[in-house]
Amino acid sequence: METTKKKGFVQKFLDTIETVGNKLPHPVTLFAGLALLVLVLSAIVSSFGISVEHPGKEGEIIEVKNLLNKEGIHYIFTSMTDNFIGFAPLGVVLLTMLGIGVAEHSGLISALLRGFVMSVPKRLITLGLVFAGVMSSVASDAGYVVLPPLGAVIFAALGRHPLAGLAAAFAGVSGGFSANLLLSGTDALLGELTILGAAIIDPAYADGMNIAMNYYFIIISVFVLTFVGAWITEKIVEPRLGEYKGEFRESMDKLTAVEKKGLVWATVSVVVASALMALLVLIPGAPLRGDEADMPIIRSPFMSSLVPIIAILFFIPGLVYGMVTKAIRNDKDVAEMMGKTMASMGMFIVLSFTAAQFVAYFSESNMGLVLGVYGAEFLQSINLTGIPLVLLFILIAAFINLFIGSASAKWAMMAPIFVPIMMQLGYSPELTQMAYRIADSSTNIISPLMTYFAIIIAFAQKYDKKMGIGTLVSTMFPYSMAFLLVWSAVLIIWMLLGLPLGPDAPIYYNAN
Repeated sequence: METTKKKGFVQKFLDTIETVGNKLPHPVTLFAGLALLVLVLSAIVSSFGISVEHPGKEGEIIEVKNLLNKEGIHYIFTSMTDNFIGFAPLGVVLLTMLGIGVAEHSGLISALLRGFVMSVPKRLITLGLVFAGVMSSVASDAGYVVLPPLGAVIFAALGRHPLAGLAAAFAGVSGGFSANLLLSGTDALLGELTILGAAIIDPAYADGMNIAMNYYFIIISVFVLTFVGAWITEKIVEPRLGEYKGEFRESMDKLTAVEKKGLVWATVSVVVASALMALLVLIPGAPLRGDEADMPIIRSPFMSSLVPIIAILFFIPGLVYGMVTKAIRNDKDVAEMMGKTMASMGMFIVLSFTAAQFVAYFSESNMGLVLGVYGAEFLQSINLTGIPLVLLFILIAAFINLFIGSASAKWAMMAPIFVPIMMQLGYSPELTQMAYRIADSSTNIISPLMTYFAIIIAFAQKYDKKMGIGTLVSTMFPYSMAFLLVWSAVLIIWMLLGLPLGPDAPIYYNAN
């Protein structure tokens, strides 16, 4: 009886989140409204003359910019097109979907999923989906575009609720973005910002740091998040969603002889294409290989080219499969498949326009930087130490993450503030970075301002046309809280054991 009551309370709480969230306007309207709110707030806050000293640039004063004065209005009109075109997810999503579209409409993805579902034990599919999501961070942001819709299709093929599959994949991709068995561009990007923050206090210490500073911890995190994500999916999210009664269904028919032949040749084409790609990065002096001797792959044109590479690695096998199965007979069929895919992305493009304006206005106004400085001052004023201090920092970073989606943009703002503060309190830059990564990843999945939130809603609306922000947030909320609590607990245990977070990456900082 107690278990039933507890479950009932959780269900009721999530239902409340869904109800309140769904009363919000359409995401397009919401982002447009937030953009207007930023403009108004910039004018109001700037009138009070609020300013702070830039934490990373001594003597530089940062003020909130009024975006409704002459210069601000000039910025609004002249930047609108650039904001839209430069919105990071826009190009990533559209380019990736061109390749995926050919693979989808040729029948390759459906055949692959049917083969996968029939060959993998059903008990392991949820674990495998979350694990794939966590590992996808090695391909930067492409996981957001590829895995959630695939997760939905896999679950539909099994007779399970497709939104549960989408949620599991999204939780792995976004919630597990800072965990991986391999080093990725995220480690390099955040690591460099952390090193710069440490150099403010101790340049000699910063010189000895490396971008693999969190590597040991993120390896363990992969398995922790995979099991937590799978448990949340099967015990909380899927039961709450109930039986799927929508129109979308995925065939579970056995593969035909021609489909099997198509899969064989598609596999051969992927192997050949991957080998050719490998030659472009592995051979010394290759076009996509980096110049740095110690990290020629992590810091290379290859890591900056993952999105087009992924698009190509979907396009080629999709093309080959279609030619073998006669789904593609000429170039017109390929063009038509791409056109159908782009036609389905119309709502995302509209969402991208309003979201891009909001993100740009918030950054231009400097309100995020001012908020971060005041947050750091508060942290110093309460004189906390030890584990409570680290937990409070995680909560602050998690809260800020609800308003600023980009992990690198936030850390570029926060690292010069919090890394020196924590060093002065005896905690290493490596620990501060890991605490930030936990906070950032855990609340990504419930922040409507996260840059890929709009595309996830667009994917979800394929299965539930009434899907709104509230429904998605209430679905992802259990993942967010579980990741935040369990991941933070693992970090506390790590601290108590005094284990290094990575190569030459201690928990504590001692000034010499």
